[in-house]
Amino acid sequence: MKPLLLFASEEADADFLYATRMSVGEALYVRFAEGDDLLVVPTLELERARLQARSGCVIDRREAGWTEQQDRVGAWADVAVRVLGDRAGGGVRVSPRLPAGFYVALQRRGLEVELDDRLFEEERRRKSPEEATFIRSAQEAAQVACVEVIANLSAATIGHDGLLWLEDHPLTSERLMARAQSALQEIGYGAAEVIVAGSPECALPHFRGEGPIRAHAPVIIDIFPRGASSHYHGDLTRTVVVGQIDDRVRKMHEACVLALEAGRALLRPGANGRDVHHAVCRVLVERGYGTTTRGFEGNAEGPRMNHSTGHGVGIEVHEPPQLRDLDYPLQAGDVLTVEPGLYLVGFGGVRVENTGMITEEGFDDFTTLPLSLDPADYL
Repeated sequence: MKPLLLFASEEADADFLYATRMSVGEALYVRFAEGDDLLVVPTLELERARLQARSGCVIDRREAGWTEQQDRVGAWADVAVRVLGDRAGGGVRVSPRLPAGFYVALQRRGLEVELDDRLFEEERRRKSPEEATFIRSAQEAAQVACVEVIANLSAATIGHDGLLWLEDHPLTSERLMARAQSALQEIGYGAAEVIVAGSPECALPHFRGEGPIRAHAPVIIDIFPRGASSHYHGDLTRTVVVGQIDDRVRKMHEACVLALEAGRALLRPGANGRDVHHAVCRVLVERGYGTTTRGFEGNAEGPRMNHSTGHGVGIEVHEPPQLRDLDYPLQAGDVLTVEPGLYLVGFGGVRVENTGMITEEGFDDFTTLPLSLDPADYL
């Protein structure tokens, strides 16, 4: 088999992280065969790489013939040629995430480059016990941050303007997202984004949230942290209401909880992701709502779900397999979300989401928070 060549540029991609278990600004990884691999790093990263990376051999790029050039990509491509030597006579395999400039630089140096578009796909799906522990811990961190957001919501007062106020200032999505980020950082996690959406625009499922939070309205809290040392994610969503809960919101939430339970019950080895998605859609339609999935359109005038039921979670927060209108056989070791939601433009949205792993016995849910609209149930 052709040697595998991976290149980290600025932020290591998921394939590089999986192969090395190390995040580094710039580095080169080569795997000639199982147990025969090499990580080439800048001098600054050498000791850390020797402590953290799981590569068999770690060397300073100067040992590989590094020469300073204005063209840094070209300089790394020269290192790749030297490291590969005559062992790349048949070319090299690379990740589809490889920067285009590096791909071209390799070709210009006479290397035949083959994109492996399914690189590590099966290996990354089958989570090891260690990986499962990493994700479970990240899910616990998501829960800590979610409770921090809910605690701030609960401490707020309802102003005459119908908005929530905390510490003499309107409580905004931005303030709550900052509190969530702070709570994560204190326990060794981070999140590139956090969603706290408490306005009518949260009818858009991927609206990040901005501006003041309304009382008596649903607030969607979606947190998907990554471990600073493990690099693995969790993914969690809850919806709460501060003040009076509108009966329409309560019924939407009940439907989403029932749909989550229906989807969760089907997660086992050999199940099909399409069947799980359809089961979730069926519950929502039977409760009087709609979806955008063909055959499960339901009520097109009211709240509806316009996204998939779930996705894999690991080094990336969204990775295979998928729970959508697509044949996707599931297997033990898959870590998945189940996240039904309902949204209505101008009114708001509701979403609940748990993450867990498929085992031979069924679904091991990593999530322990209540499924409730009432902030008091989380505190």
